[in-house]
Parts: sequence; C-alpha cells; structure tokens
Amino acid sequence: MKRDKEEEDRLVLRTGSPNVKDTVLCCGFVLDHVGEVVLTLYPDYLSWIRVDSMFDNDQDTGSSCLGIQFVSKRDTTIKHSDAYAVELIDWGLIHESVLANATGCLLGQASEMFRFTIHCVQKSKTQPSLWTPAVYTFGHRDLRTCQMWVARINTFINMEAGRPKSLLVFVNPRSGKGNGCRTWEVVAPIFRQARVQTKVFVTCRAGQAFDMMVSISNRELNSYDGVLAVGGDGFFNEILNGLLLSRHKAPYPPSPKDFGHSHYKDEITLVHLKDKCIDPSEQNEDQSPLLSTSELNRSQIKNLRPEDNIGQSDREADFPFPNARFRFGLIPAGSTDAIVMCTTGTRDPITSALHIVLGKRISLDIAQIVRWKATITSKEEMSVRYAASFAGYGFYGDVITESERYRWMGPKRYDFAGTKVFLRHSSYEAEVAYVEVKKDEDGTAGFRTKSFWGLPRKSERVACRVKCNVCNAKPAQRPAEAPINEPHLHELKWLKSRGNFLSVGAAVISCRNEKAPDGLVADAHLSDGFLHLILIKDCPRAFYLWHLTQLARKGGNPLNFDFVEHHKTLAFTFTSIGKESIWNVDGELFPAHQLSAQVFRGLVSLFADGPDV
Repeated sequence: MKRDKEEEDRLVLRTGSPNVKDTVLCCGFVLDHVGEVVLTLYPDYLSWIRVDSMFDNDQDTGSSCLGIQFVSKRDTTIKHSDAYAVELIDWGLIHESVLANATGCLLGQASEMFRFTIHCVQKSKTQPSLWTPAVYTFGHRDLRTCQMWVARINTFINMEAGRPKSLLVFVNPRSGKGNGCRTWEVVAPIFRQARVQTKVFVTCRAGQAFDMMVSISNRELNSYDGVLAVGGDGFFNEILNGLLLSRHKAPYPPSPKDFGHSHYKDEITLVHLKDKCIDPSEQNEDQSPLLSTSELNRSQIKNLRPEDNIGQSDREADFPFPNARFRFGLIPAGSTDAIVMCTTGTRDPITSALHIVLGKRISLDIAQIVRWKATITSKEEMSVRYAASFAGYGFYGDVITESERYRWMGPKRYDFAGTKVFLRHSSYEAEVAYVEVKKDEDGTAGFRTKSFWGLPRKSERVACRVKCNVCNAKPAQRPAEAPINEPHLHELKWLKSRGNFLSVGAAVISCRNEKAPDGLVADAHLSDGFLHLILIKDCPRAFYLWHLTQLARKGGNPLNFDFVEHHKTLAFTFTSIGKESIWNVDGELFPAHQLSAQVFRGLVSLFADGPDV
C-alpha cells in the first residue's frame, strides 16, 4: 500500500498536475519504441511517464545508439492545442525498447496489440519557427480501452477553437522551380490526417485563380473556412485581389490632383479631405476599379465591381471585411516567399501546413493601391490593386521588368536582373506626398538615427514576433480598419518630397526573405496599421551598394543613411516627372504615372502565428 501511494504521488508530480481530481483518464499502455508507460489525460493536455523510471531518481536525458536519440525516461506532455489528429489503427506490432548493455544501445522486441496514434506538432530546439509532425503510437490488449481513449482525445481536439474543417486550395504548378504540385503532395497527408476537407484546383494559366475567386458566390465562399495558395507571393496576391476587388467596399485614398504640383512648398496641410475622396458607390461605369492582367478583357473588368452580379448572385450572403473566420493560407513554393517568412518565420511547407490545421490566426494589414494614370501620355483610367507585402518603383520595378526577359533562368533571374539594373544606376524624378505620423502616435520607439555618410548607426528596433505587443495594441490615431478618409481624419498634415530617386518603396510588412534576413524594414509589423515609405535619393553607386549590402546582412542598418528617407505613414500619393519606371506590386508589374495608396489595419486574417525569431 505504501508503494502504491508513493507511485501515485510520483505520478502526480511528474505529470505536473497538483490535483489527481483534474485527471480525466489514467491507464497503462505500451508506447512504440519506448516501452510501458502510464498515460494520463487532462482537460488541457495528456502526459505519460515510463513505468521503469517512476522510482528512478536519476536525471536521465535520454539514451542514444549510433547517433540516434531516443525518448527520455522523463515524462512527456502534449497540449491538446498542439495535437491535430488521433486515430485507431487496430491490431498490430508494438516495439518495446530494452536496454541491451552498458553502452546505452537499445534493442527492440515486438508484441501484437491494439493501437492508436496521436499526431501533433514538435518544434525544433535550434530553429523555434520550424515545426515538424510528431507521431506517438500507443498499444493496449483491450480494444475498448483504445476506443475510449481515442474518443476522449478527439473530444478535446475538437473543442479547440478555430480549427478549419473545409478549405479551398489553389495550386500553381509553375511556382518557383515548378514545385507547386510536388509541394502539395508533401503536405496533403497532414490535411487528411486532420480530417480537413480540401477542394483542390491546379491552375492551368496565369489569372485563373483570380477569375475563380471573382466568380465564386459568397454563399459558396462562406461554406469554406479559408482559401489556400500553394505557390509564391505573386500567386497569393492573385487570390487576394480576386477576393478583395470584387467584395471590399471602401472609399479610395486622395489622388495627387488633390494637392496640385508644387516646386517650392515642402509641406501642406490637408483639411476636409473626405469631401474630395471618391466613394466606389458613386462612380460611373468608366471609373470602376479593375485589375490589370493580360487575361482579362473589358467585359470581364466591368464585372469586378461589387455592385455587379459576378460573385454576388446571392447578395443576401454577405462577406464582411475584416473577416476573422475566413482566413488565407500560404504553402510556400515560390522564389522569395516573403509573406510566409514574415508570418511563420520559415519557408518550410510542412510548418505552414501545421499552422493551418491547428487553426492559428493572425491579422494582416493590406494596402490599397489606386492608379489614376498608367503613363504621362495615357488618358485617365483608374485601376485598383491590393498588396500584402510591398510596392516598389525605380530599382524594384526595373528588376521585375528585366527579370521577365529571363524566365527560363528560374529564380536566378532575379540575381541576374538585379545586377544589370544596379549597373545602370538609373534614377527617376518624382513627387511623393504622405501623411505625417508623429513618433508618439505610432506606438514605437521612433524611426531611425541620423548618420553621416560614414558607418550607419544602429537604431532601436522592435521586430514583429508571436503575440506581438505592437500589433495587439490599440491604435493611437484611428480604430482598426478605418479608411484614411473617415470624418475624424479629415484634418491631417501631409508632407511632400520631390527629387531624383533610385527607388520609391512602400512596405506593408518587413518583407523578410533569404536575401534580406531582417527584411526591407526590420521593425515593420504585420497589423499595426502603418505603411513604411522608403525613398532612396540619387547617390553615388558605391553608397547605394553599401545600402544593398546592409540590406543583405543580418542585423544590418540599410535605412540609416542620409540619402534614405524612411517614413511611417497612413497613406501617400506619387507622381512621376520626366522618364518613368514601373511599379512592382507584390511581384507583379503595375505601370503607374499617378498613384495613391492607403493601408487597412488587419483587413484579412491568415493561418499563421507570427515568427518566433
């Protein structure tokens, strides 16, 4: 009796439960490749401990044989929030590990019994953002015992909020090095194990996913918990625009005409801006928003308006924004994958799939970009595009334009095109107006530390991470997803900057990638409601190279140069003067002579949790 009491006390201590009354189930099992364990189920987690270690006071950290690490004798815990499937696999072999000799090598002996497996997530110890599937198989000679445990564990897993049940999946077979279909084949078993229904479409041409998102009815769209893009940032942008262009209703930002062109004034104050902004419901047919793609003709463009029937045959089935229930998912298979790097911390497709089946959720800012004129000689024809990561002009636009000529090179074309554009060292005259945001209004430590042409000084930066305080904080200047022209924002101070620029960029997120480990803006956040406007003035080629090398270095300071302007803002306008470049919007070409942009805070939700590092 005394030994039984000691065993119970030690079991409670090992499993971390202060009260045995918290226990839902407790039973002995054989864990595959480990041996006999006592498995205990709690409302929030399940835990097990090896029977032969319950009275062993040695602090064993696990045994190894031929370099293979085996399970420690100490107890193991799995949170229900980290488990995504449990299944009964009937009668079969269970391997028990038996210590063979003093070297620590383990030999296995097998016996047959009924089995069930638990599928869960295991985080890498060296790379916290990298997740891998973990499978634990338990055996018992009584079938009913296994069935009861499977039912109870399933009950707790199903109680986890936000888990998707049905998803719409688009696969781009040509993404990156043509890895789209292979990538989906790798992650598809995870969705089957988690019992997530997937309706999969493999696209045959550019723009097909966009067309399908436009034409799908709200009633059908609401039957899914989200839409997945298996591809790169450009493919994700195509799906995003297909959803937002046909459904998101919001007044547009001011156009450059609202200011006029001034060669001398450095700043203006904009008063009663609301009266000058355009409301989509008041536009005529010629002013309807459109997406500029070669696959869309004029009749299709007309149908992109929210008031038209396409995608809206069931008007009573509304599709609001923001929409926390309906989420976007991105399985990386592209050349850069900046969005998934910023939202999960890694380009690993398995990690992204696990974020999705566990129902992770994070809000993402979206920039609305309105083109008023394509070129200086073209007639006025408004076009709308949404961006989730970055819009760039000059160097960034020239690189994407040049890379289109070398598609046969695959992802290496960007390095080749970037080198050619850098050697050209072209600058473009332009005028940019932007909303001034004071340092005490943006919720962060400030913008940057000024430096001379010498070594840049390191500034204080708060990067976006899991459970980010900046993204979760209440905005100081406006409520979530409020457009720039709401009544309480009609009196704003706008500043102007005019000159010759090597590039003009607007980052929604940090845009981390393998070539820029900290991103274009290390302290950009996923859902703080701000754009980062980056103006690179004309400078000697050597200094610009210095800026690019800082960008490519972990811990670098690419923005802390005198020829770099970095402004946090809510909206901006752009007008090119003289020779023109082309805009790069999330990796897609977008010619624009006059352009405006505004940001919507947390407009969409993603199946992600934010990066750990």
